[in-house]
Amino acid sequence: MSPVTSVVQRLRPVLPDLREAPAAFLRAHAERLGQVTPWRVAREVLAIVVLLGLDVFPGWISGNWRLSGWTLIGLGVGYVAIFLGRLLFPALALLAATWVVFSAEHGGIAMVVMLSYSAGYRITPWQRSLLTAVLALALHMFAWGVSAPGLSGPFGQWVMLTVYCMVVALPFLVGRYVAQRNALVAALQEREERVVRERRMVSRQVRLRERNRIAQDMHDSLGHRLSLISVHAGALAMDSGLGERQREAVQVLRSAALTAMEELRGVIGVLRRDEEPEEDRAAVGGADNRTVDAIDELVDGARRAGVRVSLVRGGQSVPLPAKVSHAAYRIAQEGLTNANKHAPGASVQVTVKYEPDALVVEVRNNPPRAKLPGGAGFGLIGLGERVRLAGGMLHVGELPTGGFRIAAVLPYEDTAAPGDEPSDDEQPEPAKPTGIRKWAGVGSIVLAGIVVLVVVGGYTWIGSQPVTKVVSDELYDSVSVGQSEAEVMARLPGGAEPPLGDINSDAAPEPDGARCEYRVADVQTYSSRAAKIVRFCFADGTLVEKNTHLQGM
Repeated sequence: MSPVTSVVQRLRPVLPDLREAPAAFLRAHAERLGQVTPWRVAREVLAIVVLLGLDVFPGWISGNWRLSGWTLIGLGVGYVAIFLGRLLFPALALLAATWVVFSAEHGGIAMVVMLSYSAGYRITPWQRSLLTAVLALALHMFAWGVSAPGLSGPFGQWVMLTVYCMVVALPFLVGRYVAQRNALVAALQEREERVVRERRMVSRQVRLRERNRIAQDMHDSLGHRLSLISVHAGALAMDSGLGERQREAVQVLRSAALTAMEELRGVIGVLRRDEEPEEDRAAVGGADNRTVDAIDELVDGARRAGVRVSLVRGGQSVPLPAKVSHAAYRIAQEGLTNANKHAPGASVQVTVKYEPDALVVEVRNNPPRAKLPGGAGFGLIGLGERVRLAGGMLHVGELPTGGFRIAAVLPYEDTAAPGDEPSDDEQPEPAKPTGIRKWAGVGSIVLAGIVVLVVVGGYTWIGSQPVTKVVSDELYDSVSVGQSEAEVMARLPGGAEPPLGDINSDAAPEPDGARCEYRVADVQTYSSRAAKIVRFCFADGTLVEKNTHLQGM
């Protein structure tokens, strides 16, 4: 494979398909035109007016530019064409503006800054961004050489590079950073919405499974009681001491109990149609034992497992509906499980208190010795569903001391679940992603900071360097008109050029046919405000003129 073919293959993923590009381009921008709003049009017009004012007004107010009406109209049309062109061809608009602005003696810096930002924002692949920046630098260097030939040497090149960095590179990098951050925010929002949707689905499944468990609990408890009713009714029907009417009533009672059992089995079969995991089936078994009175055994079992747990009971015990009693047991069970999982080694307190109008069940634990990652909270979701169906209220949260608390208030009466089902939006939001994606887009800002540091550091270094190509007053006075060129040039020092650009811009016209040499009169640094320049002019191998003038820095 040839090197050219290899390069083309590597660039193919970021280069457009020329066969499909025109149609895709037209489709994409037709859709964008359909989304244009009056506010967007007003914003574009305002931006053009502001940029035109920033570029034209300073030169016009200072008198450096003589703008006629037609010239101003032409500038306006050009600004509109280039500024709106950035929406379709951001790279081409930037390159055109760079060439026009830096190859002519007029304003346009504000427009170039805006186009640089827009190009960085709109050009997505980094390969295209890099290519655009390199082409802009090449055009800038060429245009600089055409428009400012006097600014040569190290200082002139540094000025050229500084202008490029501040006007093109820095806005370009800022635009790229903003685009990357916006893309990151959009991706995170999409991810968060997807996670929330998935969490809602899981929450619904957890609540449905908890309802299935509740239904099985009811099946176990009610089925047992209905069986007892049926058995006793059947035995009573066999009593010879009953009259015919009493025997018929007992038979009706027994038939009703059997019918209720069959209907209960049918309902439970529908609810448990989906296959459950083995651990769920095991947990469902023995529902009659999982009541508020069995909390003592639950606490004893946790204590034997090494958990530092205490049980506090209060109030006068009262009979409880089956689903309320089961809910109380599940609260204690879930609280002990969470404490053992997320705060191992911490002390736990279980409280069961009979208030005058409700049963209060609470499980609280002290802070863990070491911070452990939190769970998904699905057990608490199922617990909340069970408490809601029992007509109670559940509170879950951290304690001010750093521990955790689960508490529920359960009614003594068998009441319907209050209100509607809980909204899935009330579930806690997923944690924000961290890691390397958090720093996406920071590379552009780092590069922009490096650009600023290089520019400032370069100017500081140049300003600290002395100009060595200088002529002292004694040397100037010792050279006389009429001396040979070779003798004078041998005495003039060489070295670093002064950063004065066109060093003869403020000098008197050179004599006809003469060649002039310019030197700085005194030792100065590049940060000086002005310099005294001496000039030696030679004709036919002889010094014909020497003079001095002040050159602004």
